[in-house]
Amino acid sequence: MSITVRQASHPGAARAYDTTELRAHFLVETLFKADSIELTYSHVDRIIVGGAMPVNGPLKLETSKPIGQATFLARRELGICNVGGPGRVVCDGEAHNVHHRDMLYVAMGTTDVRFESQSADEPAKFYLFSTPAHARHRTVLVREAEANALELGTQEQANTRTLRQYIIPGRVQSCQLVMGLTTLKPGNTWNTMPSHVHDRRCEAYLYFDMKPDTRVFHLMGEPQETRHLVVANDQAIISPPWSIHSGCGTAAYSFVWAMGGDNQDFTDMDMVPMEALR
Repeated sequence: MSITVRQASHPGAARAYDTTELRAHFLVETLFKADSIELTYSHVDRIIVGGAMPVNGPLKLETSKPIGQATFLARRELGICNVGGPGRVVCDGEAHNVHHRDMLYVAMGTTDVRFESQSADEPAKFYLFSTPAHARHRTVLVREAEANALELGTQEQANTRTLRQYIIPGRVQSCQLVMGLTTLKPGNTWNTMPSHVHDRRCEAYLYFDMKPDTRVFHLMGEPQETRHLVVANDQAIISPPWSIHSGCGTAAYSFVWAMGGDNQDFTDMDMVPMEALR
């Protein structure tokens, strides 16, 4: 298991970052390596984003010095989304078959988490998002068909999409973690404009379902100091509370969104009018 640590960035400092610095602070380029767990610990709300890709055998989620506890989930909760082939997650001996686009919420205090693929020819790719936790809730598996599905956007604005809410209040109880998945319809490329910020929580995005030559131009930064990152398939963005988060792709794409912070209310956001963007 590999883990890197990133410090939080002040928006005043981020205004001066060049492309290399922006990518180093906010883009996670490598999430999935065969037979490895790749993690990034961010001091933005102390979230952890990562990926587990078991091919030749199971992978165990270990702790490390940045975690600061005897086990990874001693004081954390974990959301998992499989964006690869069929797989299984074993939590303290209880097996959960996690198929493509299913999500699993793993409770704080779970001591042993292992990742497995059903086939080495089509390995599972488990996207991981973890936040600090203060209480133990129930481990819950949510199938794609069981998520709350919202149909959004218009063809005229090139943003028709299906937003699925998996780990949200009223569906899965958590301490602060909220997680879901959005898929743009064919021929649509935008999400979301007009943009917004939410000062009470951070967010992370995993972009996937993209062809090798497809890219998403992820818009970030303060509303009056916008920047962009060019994102490829299976790459993730760490979005701090002060930053907008919109994207436009060269083709339709999907992304896993995950949030942590003070407020679990999905609608708690501060809209940015188009005329305010710079």
